[in-house]
Amino acid sequence: MNHSGTFAALRPQHLLRQLSSCLDTTCLQAVSNIVTWSIYLENGTITYATHSVEPFDRLERHLRRLSQQFPLITPQVRVQLRLLFETDLYNQINEQQPADAISPQDYQAIQWLINQKYLDIQQATILIQELVKEVIEAFLLISTGNYELSDSSQKLPEICRLDTAKVIERCHKRLQNWQTYLPKITSPHQRPYLLLNHTIPGRDSPELQPTLTYWMKGFSLRHLAVIMNQDEIQLAQYLYPYIVTGEIILHEPDPPFDQLPKMVAALTETPEYTTALLEKKLVDTVVELSSNAAPITPIVEIENVAIVKRSQISTSTTATNKELNNTNSTSERVTPATITPEKLYKIVSVDDSPTILKEISYFLETENFTVIAINDPLKAAMSIIRHKPDLILLDLNMAGIDGYELCRIIRNNSMFKNTPIIFVTGYKGIVDKVKARLVGASGYLTKPFTRAELLKMVFMHLT
Repeated sequence: MNHSGTFAALRPQHLLRQLSSCLDTTCLQAVSNIVTWSIYLENGTITYATHSVEPFDRLERHLRRLSQQFPLITPQVRVQLRLLFETDLYNQINEQQPADAISPQDYQAIQWLINQKYLDIQQATILIQELVKEVIEAFLLISTGNYELSDSSQKLPEICRLDTAKVIERCHKRLQNWQTYLPKITSPHQRPYLLLNHTIPGRDSPELQPTLTYWMKGFSLRHLAVIMNQDEIQLAQYLYPYIVTGEIILHEPDPPFDQLPKMVAALTETPEYTTALLEKKLVDTVVELSSNAAPITPIVEIENVAIVKRSQISTSTTATNKELNNTNSTSERVTPATITPEKLYKIVSVDDSPTILKEISYFLETENFTVIAINDPLKAAMSIIRHKPDLILLDLNMAGIDGYELCRIIRNNSMFKNTPIIFVTGYKGIVDKVKARLVGASGYLTKPFTRAELLKMVFMHLT
């Protein structure tokens, strides 16, 4: 089956419905506003779906949200996952293979979690279901773009299959819930800010208010929901009255999330489903957070969602199992930090470049962090011991001391055994990343970096 077309002629929902009656193995690739969707189908069922906007941010959010169901997925495992599959090493390993023979990075990461026994098949099924629903939810909002169907010589190592019609139904209902908050809320990636620096009054869960207001300065509704352990539509419901009155203002999504389609005023009608299809019992246990529960109350319900088959996957993956990390460090002199009342975390930034220090402080100054800038690498170790930060940003190339050596010195202090240390560097080589891992670095932020990339790194290690 080789076919292509535009979404002006065939809507996304109708295209998926047609594919649900097809018995071929195929990959649907769609491009809209420079975002690429890849939806893998077999015998009319979906085996996986992903899109090109931050797939590992999406994977990590769901791993965090389902952490009670996945007790073996620790923060260290999530970091290792990114280092294995979201790095130049992954690209170099796969660049020799034909493009159509490579599974998506995030799918390979899930296979690795299974092979390393961090997830069993049932847990991986739950995870894939949630990832697919988020991707298809955005896919159904495409209004313009192109698509192509290909005979897939690449058959994904199968973990589960999802019933296409039921996935569409769930996503359609969820989009209808989001429509309740139009035109104020048009995307779950919009970023709420509290206009006045005060606690939101008049709610039944005052214990959650300080944390919510702490984080309501840069993170999207979708990320806030994970931090607060809430369903994102519940969170939108909770915040909506304050958005209407202007007490909370919504900023547009940060790049690259601004490339994703926004909510529309009207969706096409939900297609009719046969009674036999809806009555199928297709899965044993699947987690779904209720969108009708009381605001700011975590709810977990079990539902039968579209899973028609589960099978063991191959134990082989194309990615290496070596543990790599990214690191860079340097020392500096203590300079004035951006400090406002009620900061939640303390971050030390070590760099002999005043420009980089100013940029990091600027990116974080509207957030709930105390940023301590150090531009004298030789005095950095003592300053770090004095300040006891929650996270350390280290430059790699600094005058007077090697960044790797400074990281090693910090790690040798038992006080900082588990403190995240992120290397901020212009180096991208594999050797540098291996060395970073060996001296105990937790992550690798490559210059030049954006505010969104810095916040993503902070989000990954501090929340």
